[in-house]
Amino acid sequence: MFRVANVEFIPEYRHAESHEFASMANKIQHVVSNVYKMSSVARLYKQAVISDLSNNNQGGVLVYFWMVFVVPHLKSPAVCEECIGAILRDSVLTSLENRSSIGYLLGLPVDMDSILVNSAQRLDYTSTAAGSQCVDKLYASLPGVRVPLNVYSSWGGVSCHVKLTSVPGSLIRLTIGAFLIEASDCVSDALTVYDALLPMRGRTLHRVCEPVTTPLSLVSTSNVMLLSFWMAQGNKSFRGHFEAIPEELCLSHIETQQKPDFTGEIYSPFHPSLLPPKCSCTWWFQTPSQALGVTLTFQNYVLKPKDMKACEHGWWKINEIIYCGSYVSHSTLFRIADRNPEVEFRCSSRNSDQPFQASYGSYNISHPCPEGHFMCSTGFCVEKRRRCDGLDDCQDESDEVFCPAPSKNCGGSAPPHPLYVCNGEKDCVNGRDEVNCTQETTCSALRYQCGSGSCILKKNAKCDGVPDCLDHSDEEDCACGHPSPVKRVETSARPERIVGGVNSVEGEWPWQVSLHFSGNLYCGASVLSTDWLISAAHCFSKERLSDPRLWRAHLGMLTQGSTKHVAEIQRIVVHEYYDARTFDYDIALLQLKMPWPASLKHLVQPVCLPAPSQTLTSKHHCWVTGWGYRSEEDKALPSVLQKAEVSILSQSECKKKYGPVSPRMLCAGVPSGEQDACRGDSGGPLSCRAPGGGRWFLVGIVSWGAGCGRPNLPGVYTRVHKFTSWIHGHIT
Repeated sequence: MFRVANVEFIPEYRHAESHEFASMANKIQHVVSNVYKMSSVARLYKQAVISDLSNNNQGGVLVYFWMVFVVPHLKSPAVCEECIGAILRDSVLTSLENRSSIGYLLGLPVDMDSILVNSAQRLDYTSTAAGSQCVDKLYASLPGVRVPLNVYSSWGGVSCHVKLTSVPGSLIRLTIGAFLIEASDCVSDALTVYDALLPMRGRTLHRVCEPVTTPLSLVSTSNVMLLSFWMAQGNKSFRGHFEAIPEELCLSHIETQQKPDFTGEIYSPFHPSLLPPKCSCTWWFQTPSQALGVTLTFQNYVLKPKDMKACEHGWWKINEIIYCGSYVSHSTLFRIADRNPEVEFRCSSRNSDQPFQASYGSYNISHPCPEGHFMCSTGFCVEKRRRCDGLDDCQDESDEVFCPAPSKNCGGSAPPHPLYVCNGEKDCVNGRDEVNCTQETTCSALRYQCGSGSCILKKNAKCDGVPDCLDHSDEEDCACGHPSPVKRVETSARPERIVGGVNSVEGEWPWQVSLHFSGNLYCGASVLSTDWLISAAHCFSKERLSDPRLWRAHLGMLTQGSTKHVAEIQRIVVHEYYDARTFDYDIALLQLKMPWPASLKHLVQPVCLPAPSQTLTSKHHCWVTGWGYRSEEDKALPSVLQKAEVSILSQSECKKKYGPVSPRMLCAGVPSGEQDACRGDSGGPLSCRAPGGGRWFLVGIVSWGAGCGRPNLPGVYTRVHKFTSWIHGHIT
């Protein structure tokens, strides 16, 4: 696509059968064809086909066209996306007189900045041609008037493109009321929404790969949008509508009140719709006193000073300081020590992004927290008596790290410290910390919540063999974490070691999975149920790695190459807040196409999921397992599954080693570094056994670290008990 400048868009250009469209299209096709017939790929070039003309609210005419090349099967690429784009750009003689980006392509004024060339599959080309299945053009002529949009698949499936345009000077808001499909990572069923009139990868707004039952809306950056449906066999449907909306002028003057309190809300542009790739908003705040600044409390969003990297989820400028936004699963508070700050926001995601909202108010700049409170790193004020009580009141652990060892209060009249109460160990000689553990109490993160919603003091009640809840829900779903290893005599040969690991025996870790990408070991995973696995999000973060068809899960395997069962992957669910820079929220779920056979239950078994209240003590024994490299310099992977015993570090020690460690991470290792995970182990389990020969629980997922096996630099793992609710929300 490119923009032809200095040409006025007329309504007739919207209709491909009009004389005006044909005249303009023929002229552009002639120019484009001449460019490529005189290029280095002339022998491969076949034709150019103009499919659409539109205006993009910037003047001129936006041209959408296909260029078709016939390329023989060669060992090396003969045509590349970048090469085709370079030929077109090199043919434009840019104007140097007015320093604009408008140049001339054989007499045709072309905006250099608007040129976008994407390679596409033949299926995309044929499915947009006239006469193909349900190709349609819909036009919203009046702002605010809903145009119904419904698509139904037959039992033979459907491949369908719908082109939406709206009145010039407007944007398009698409609302998905319901989309009934099979969840398959967009392999068999999908809706892809483009910010263009052709399926251009560089203009992808949003992809819907799972059923939609709660209305969802998204906004274009101009007055065009393309919906590309793909629905395989079955009774599937899409119900929704679209409408023309004005370009939002998001400018607000806001006055806060004298009382330091929250007084109102600010919202992302087009809220509650998803954010488009291009948008902006500016808020001018004013407090009634020089002593008062402005607070912004976000529900699931955080602002951090910008570093050398680009902002991926929102660019902010607050009094000339630049910040980047990112999404988190908790609230954050941002303070601006200025009476009249200017807050500017710009969308910066490549695709549509989640909306945000924030409560605003004022605060005393010289005394941001009331008397008897301290300030968390998240900006919140917490009572000093709640510091080091074992509860993450700050939501980033800043009230619970670098705490002195709490007094056990074993002999006094006060109750024992919450960290010691009912953790499964007799911390007091008189045992008063382990009495009345099954009595109902108020709920908190340190107490086990039963299925009925009531809570008990006992932290590690889940699957310990004793019914602790009145409804016995703590002993449900406990067919897990109880391996039956096949014992055998070890040979005298030196064992293969992965950073201090030794060979496992068959059946010892029945939840261990080897994930292979395109036939090669790439990551590890753990079995959660007959059809779900759990792994690390970073294993699937790149576009090609997100295709479930290229993955295979090897279950019940001890030695590489001798798997007991190979499973295909149906879909991959990466946590929506995963941050590829920091590895925060580094967790993913994999759904198998078919459950593994029950005949393998002695070799394949789920690991137990921890309760959110799980507390590890010195009596828990923890092991990391995998087929990863045995050292940083190693060139060969071990063939036999390796295991290494590691110790869990306190979060304070973890932060001392690495600094920016989130509450969703934990450190494990040994001081010498001689026992550790390494490359190839990613996504695999850190399994801990309950005291007294109890069940094995998945405590961590191999995530990141500084090298492998370095002294005083432990491995960093995803802390699984922080994600129990998220996991159950997907697999149940």
